[in-house]
Amino acid sequence: MDTDQDLDLGQPTRMLFLGDERLADGFRLIGFEAHADPDPQQVDQILRTLLRDRQKAFVVVDDAIMRQDIPNLQRVRREGGRIVVIAIPALGTSPRLSSEVAQRLSALFGSATLQSEERS
Repeated sequence: MDTDQDLDLGQPTRMLFLGDERLADGFRLIGFEAHADPDPQQVDQILRTLLRDRQKAFVVVDDAIMRQDIPNLQRVRREGGRIVVIAIPALGTSPRLSSEVAQRLSALFGSATLQSEERS
């Protein structure tokens, strides 16, 4: 009897970048499938396809996309599993920790603590 794990052994993990055009070329150079400046509907469609096809993927998005209300992005982040999503800051801005872990730390210790850690 085949399990999901057995079926996934031969399937490569897709590496995608969704975000700022200025970063897309760099991600293409290191082997990512890059989608420059996608609108929310495009992001939603890409993630819907990954979910539907049960693909494994490592997805890098910029902070602007991560902050948008995109249904399938929220679903992927909530469910976890085969698709891993991380956010990176925009060029020329200070990093802003926007992960759930960063939010919990901020709630526990205050945002000033995180900001002073970022400067170190």
